[in-house]
Amino acid sequence: MLAIKAAIRGGEAIMEIYEKDFSVDFKKDNSPLTEADRSADKVIHAILSDTYPIISEESKTLPYDIRKDWNQCWLVDPLDGTKEFIKRNGEFTVNIAFIEDGIPKLGVVYLPVTKVIYFGSEESGSFISTVLSPNEKDISDLIESSISLKDVTLPKVYTIVASRSHMSPETELFISESREKYGEINLISKGSSIKLCLVAEGKANVYPRIAPTMEWDTAAAHAVAKYAGCKVLNYTTGKELVYNKENLLNPYFIVTR
Repeated sequence: MLAIKAAIRGGEAIMEIYEKDFSVDFKKDNSPLTEADRSADKVIHAILSDTYPIISEESKTLPYDIRKDWNQCWLVDPLDGTKEFIKRNGEFTVNIAFIEDGIPKLGVVYLPVTKVIYFGSEESGSFISTVLSPNEKDISDLIESSISLKDVTLPKVYTIVASRSHMSPETELFISESREKYGEINLISKGSSIKLCLVAEGKANVYPRIAPTMEWDTAAAHAVAKYAGCKVLNYTTGKELVYNKENLLNPYFIVTR
């Protein structure tokens, strides 16, 4: 409930800026940063900070010597898909995950433009719903009226979802090899953590991510996919991704149902 509230409030903060003119700054790695990233991060921290420690894209400089003792923590990306936000195509999300001993136990992925929300947990499984109103009562109603992602119908044509802004030669090779294997394939291009959620939702068979991502990019959607019955695996070793590592960079991975 708290993570859902934080994601929705963060989304509201983003939309206040999305609907007006905004400036774009750039980080040291040349990735874009907007007022919306900062505003959503501030709102989410205010809601979650009294519970567990927070690892956020906007506060990622915490030394591992401090983080290594956090067996429970939040992993947050206040605005995943800043490039999509700047393009105003709506394909950006708020990502909030609860991590325990490196495993995502709960995740919320919220799309502020469409108001679609995905949430999943070890206890209850994964669900999709639509946010009609942000007040507390409606958050409870949202949970009660959500649709389970456990038993979904997969596409008749083998469907691959891939990054809109980060297509790599390795991903193109994966697509080519899949076409040879399955014949006809369908390719969906999307931004942000929506891609993992599309596999969880049964709209795609697979999401190969053979390009860099950070832990906050994937943890929340990993939980949604995991508790919908999907696997989020290291592309090389076949082992499940883990979080709050010393290096917050993810290995290449693949999401399948």
